[in-house]
Amino acid sequence: MADLARNEVIDWLMAGDVAIQYQASRDLLDEERPDLRARIATEGWGARFLAAQNRDGSWGRGYYMPKWTSSHYTLLDLRNLCIDPQTPAIRDSILSILETERRSDGGMGPGASITNSDVCVAGMVLNYASYFGMPEAQLTSMVDFLLHERMADGGFNCRSNRSSPHHSSLHSTISVLEGLGQFLKAGYQWRAPEIRTAMASSREFILVHRLFRSDRTGAIIRPEFLRFPYPFRWKYNILRGLDHFAASRAPFDERMREALDQVVAARRRDGRWTVNAALAGDQHFIMEKAGKPSRWITLIAMRVLRAYSF
Repeated sequence: MADLARNEVIDWLMAGDVAIQYQASRDLLDEERPDLRARIATEGWGARFLAAQNRDGSWGRGYYMPKWTSSHYTLLDLRNLCIDPQTPAIRDSILSILETERRSDGGMGPGASITNSDVCVAGMVLNYASYFGMPEAQLTSMVDFLLHERMADGGFNCRSNRSSPHHSSLHSTISVLEGLGQFLKAGYQWRAPEIRTAMASSREFILVHRLFRSDRTGAIIRPEFLRFPYPFRWKYNILRGLDHFAASRAPFDERMREALDQVVAARRRDGRWTVNAALAGDQHFIMEKAGKPSRWITLIAMRVLRAYSF
């Protein structure tokens, strides 16, 4: 992208929600802007999510219902906005979840209907609980659960402790990678060497699949892996996968090339990217309309391509 066009797109990003402004400054301009981050809780999308909180500190009808207005997914949205991690209303809500929703195996599950923990859910909870600085003692059992559930192929599958699947899932693997990565980024030390080993094997699992292809036939695993809705929720796609690699400062691997080419090919002539339709379900509000230029997808795509000099 020509410098002029790139600068015009960045100007467009900086005219968006304050959460976009903060991340564009940090990730595309190398400017840490605490003044912008402080405003996320009081303006725009961040303020709207906080205004939807119930009096008891929950969202929706509690911890996991309904999708996507439950406490669980709202907290994930707030984490992905990069709202100030010291926001009291959020921290209190997470502490309540950790104290009341933990399963006997130490992990977390998607509500009372499933008695066992779920690695995908546990990965997401670990992600936002680590980001918002929960006490390490509240998180170690989740780490233990996740490390125990790593599969022989190096990744994770949400059914690993329920139906003995033979293959990891890209959906589950990315959620666990994000959770374990945020745990380390927050400075926690519990089983850190084992976490790094598990993350390396999970990244290799994704790379073996070139981020979206069968390791046996080379066929595209799911067409949805090449579409970019937002928020991602628990769903994997190549942009989410590449964003994890970039955030982790993972070096370029030739097996990323085709996925990166797909991201480049999705760019519009005006240098922006379009957002695909959101996943079906309740929403607090619509951040961006499907089929229109998306600041979220453009921001994520630009920081990925910048990280790998594409």
